[in-house]
Amino acid sequence: MKTEVRQDAVNLLKNIGVQYNLDTTSLEARLQVLSEDQAFEQGQFHALNKVELDEPNWTYVAARFYLHTLYKEAAQNRETDPQIGYGFFYDLITTLTNKGVYHQHLLEAYTKEDIHELEASLVPERDHYFTYIGLFLLADRYLATDKDKNRFELPQERFMIIAMNLMRKENKARRIELVKEAYWALSNLYMTVATPTLANSGKTYGQLSSCFIDTVDDSLEGIYLNNFDVARLSKDGGGIGVYYGKVRALGSDIKGFKGNSSGVIPWLKQLNQTAVSVDQLGQRKGAIAVYLDVFHKDIMGFLDLKTNNGDERRKAHDIFTGVSIPDLFMKKLQEKDEDGRSIGEWHVFCPYEVKKWMGWKDEEGISLGLEDFYDEQDEKYFEQKYEEAVHHPLLPRKTYRAMDIMARIMIAQLETGTPYMFYRDTMNQANPNKHVNGVGRTSIFCSNLCTEIAQNQSPTMIMDEYKDERGYHHLVRKPGDFVVCNLSSINLPRAVEADVLERLISVQVRMLDNVIDLNTIPVPQAEETNQTYRAVGLGTFGWHHLLAKKELYWESEDAVRYADELYEDIAYYTISASQTLAEEKGAYKKFAGSEWDTGAYFARRAYTSNRWANLQERINATGVRNGYMMAVAPNSSTAKIGGSTDGIDPLYSVVFAEEKKNFKFKVTAPDLTHKTYEYYKRARHELDQTWSIRQNAARQRHIDQAVSFNLYVPHTIHAKELLNIHLEAWQQGLKTTYYVRSTSQEEIEECEACHS
Repeated sequence: MKTEVRQDAVNLLKNIGVQYNLDTTSLEARLQVLSEDQAFEQGQFHALNKVELDEPNWTYVAARFYLHTLYKEAAQNRETDPQIGYGFFYDLITTLTNKGVYHQHLLEAYTKEDIHELEASLVPERDHYFTYIGLFLLADRYLATDKDKNRFELPQERFMIIAMNLMRKENKARRIELVKEAYWALSNLYMTVATPTLANSGKTYGQLSSCFIDTVDDSLEGIYLNNFDVARLSKDGGGIGVYYGKVRALGSDIKGFKGNSSGVIPWLKQLNQTAVSVDQLGQRKGAIAVYLDVFHKDIMGFLDLKTNNGDERRKAHDIFTGVSIPDLFMKKLQEKDEDGRSIGEWHVFCPYEVKKWMGWKDEEGISLGLEDFYDEQDEKYFEQKYEEAVHHPLLPRKTYRAMDIMARIMIAQLETGTPYMFYRDTMNQANPNKHVNGVGRTSIFCSNLCTEIAQNQSPTMIMDEYKDERGYHHLVRKPGDFVVCNLSSINLPRAVEADVLERLISVQVRMLDNVIDLNTIPVPQAEETNQTYRAVGLGTFGWHHLLAKKELYWESEDAVRYADELYEDIAYYTISASQTLAEEKGAYKKFAGSEWDTGAYFARRAYTSNRWANLQERINATGVRNGYMMAVAPNSSTAKIGGSTDGIDPLYSVVFAEEKKNFKFKVTAPDLTHKTYEYYKRARHELDQTWSIRQNAARQRHIDQAVSFNLYVPHTIHAKELLNIHLEAWQQGLKTTYYVRSTSQEEIEECEACHS
């Protein structure tokens, strides 16, 4: 029997060799000496991964062996003939529905005849598009199993289930056609959906959105209710961003008693425990990022939260930090005396004391703080308020050299990778929905866990508490804008090479928009915000892979120019798809008065060609379906499923080890040949970051939200060099920067929710 199994493997190898034009002699010889227990009975084929990587296409050979194992495993669990491979799709759906894995919605929405028609549309040969690591990740994390972890689904069935679920509320006259179109996009690996959608679509548990952003009110109730909401979302797999800039600082008053506030740090330690204690579906601990303004009085303690020096009682090692930075602070960094020494002063304040002493109020009489203003390019709203605060004789503050704060930021970044940088003025200036609060009034206080989301925010507040006639106690909450991220990404090398961007983005935007209506979010104010703005985040991955295939050097004007041209096309197709959906289903609720409505969005980006003018005319007539449309997420895990490079990042190196908690594989650059090697050969830490920033600035012009953009530096970098990198990023108009990854850091643990 074992001899027959080995001969089957050799025959399979020869067939694959013909397909990929490989010399199979070396691997065939290797098979002859492999332990059968190791190679076949375990079914994992890790030994194949040890093949020398002089021919990178061996990854497809290993994938085909692993695929053979998956077919056998699924057949055994489904009690079918392993030679059939795919088949009995309706039986699969009924079985997993009865086992409580699939939701009853699938059988309620689709008839048996519908499912048989969709089964006929499955293309098993598309399983051959996977690399070994891509197939392993898909099987290990996303293919449906029963509650005893017995695998039932196969890859094409997962894609079809996602397509069926995301299209199940579409008009019946077109629904099957739209399911097939979504399956075409997914199964050809032209795109991926976000990790929660990939894992949970069609199932009875989990939700479909990637991450969420909350704004914490300065009250005990606001702080604890935020923690409660965060726990509920983290339990279902969401990554969390939290803005803490409204919470009073250490030593501030509480109910008139001076010096009693403990500041933000103890509350962040509590959030840290929530992240550790409330895991995400039992797979990983929660992931929470907290943002604070650089003008907040607790900023110095905040910057030391994750470092290894200082008082351990004031540490929170498991959360991620981000700093909200106004243009004025960056200008202060550049103030120097005649000897070239930095002299710019920076004052920090308690937000509660600012409201108490400054007396700024909005139209409804609600007190405002410094955080509630931002600078437009020609109107310095924040700068004016900041100077008023600085010159107020009774308002307490601390004063630092701006460079001392920046030095603390950079030290923390080199040690821990964080804090993220959030350029608040640039972000709010580009906000297409600033009309909700008005020009000069901050609507976007922070970003999410992966720095690519930028949407209107406001705190949820407790307004009343009462007891009803049954004796039940009720809290009345005024809901704030609680941001929801719905993500999906284009596999650039595959989609661009196949010339399918327009067709792909049309169905991709529809899928994203449908996530909004299908999702079940346990926090009601997040659900309401999701419906109000209908925000989605269409992104991309495989940028370095695409450059290599186009034979464009990373450090070149050609790469910058291509980023500008390609992402303008993506923006056009995305906005056009949202306009088409609005014509069919209606515009989002806050469209009137937005920059989509007034045309300011297009003028700001100098979109003056005929195609843009025609699109703007159509939008004037119908609106757009989505208030926010584009965001480029990190795309790590799902980029590997797609067989490409992460997000818009440069590749680590030509050959490197890919390691997660349950595997470590040696992999090569995708599509590595004697031609593409030239464009991969420089490792990411060797690249001039100025070119990366310039590429991202060209890309950012066309992205209405933001981009997960890492900086890669050697551990020997001088402070002045890192400072210049940050100044360049700000001057080039980047909205955010993600991790600063130095060569001395251990691999940083990331949230996978945004890796769409």
